[in-house]
Amino acid sequence: MIEVVQGTGPIVLGLPHTGVDVPKDVWFNLNECGQKLADTDWHIHKLYKGLVGEVTMVRTPVHRYVIDVNRAPDGQSLYPGQNTTGLCPITDFDGNSIYREGCKPDAAEVARRTALYHEPYHAALSTELERVKADHGVAILYDCHSIRSVIPYLFDETLPDFNIGTNLSTTCDARIETNVNEICARARDYTSVLNGRFKGGWTTRHYGQPRTGIHAIQMELAQSTYMLESAPWTYDQAKADQVRVHLLSILKELQRLVQAGDLS
Repeated sequence: MIEVVQGTGPIVLGLPHTGVDVPKDVWFNLNECGQKLADTDWHIHKLYKGLVGEVTMVRTPVHRYVIDVNRAPDGQSLYPGQNTTGLCPITDFDGNSIYREGCKPDAAEVARRTALYHEPYHAALSTELERVKADHGVAILYDCHSIRSVIPYLFDETLPDFNIGTNLSTTCDARIETNVNEICARARDYTSVLNGRFKGGWTTRHYGQPRTGIHAIQMELAQSTYMLESAPWTYDQAKADQVRVHLLSILKELQRLVQAGDLS
């Protein structure tokens, strides 16, 4: 079941990768590597919880190894020519197989999972964006993500702390992109990049249609900013408190832009 918390403000937080639920039939087909669920966006819902009280949150409890709701439903790659994972991943972020021999999902199984998990998540997200837009004239989708800071299979060297994605400045008003980028750049002792390795997933690209009044921006945090990046994936309260200061500044700025009438 998709988790929805309705708020009265102009921001919708998307939480596509924090879930750890895996149906028994899928769990049985995962190998030991897959059952570690290592590529979870650990604790992200906790990190953002309570920052501002007016936001709407849409979250799927289902793990991305079941189906990645931040991928195109037709399976088209977000980053052609680069290593990545697909709609129903068959490898982890290190390129290791996550399924037992002969147990990878076939086309029929992918279609089944899409109907059961992908479509309901986006139905809920679409509904909330339209509701918020009706109330405020515009809606801002802020898609919340995190990832280990060092994954050679996916990117070279160490990932910056704040990774802002707007699909090359196409998914939101320029003031959203500029102001969020400036907040991150000013954050002392943190690094940041705009449209670097992560330019925004399918969710950001699909919903980010500024001309229609729906703006979308993705934030991919390096997990080193708030947690232990290896099992048991412990939440680091001291680190989290520090980075939450900057996340709060971002969300407040997004609210301000809408309240000031700067977006249309």
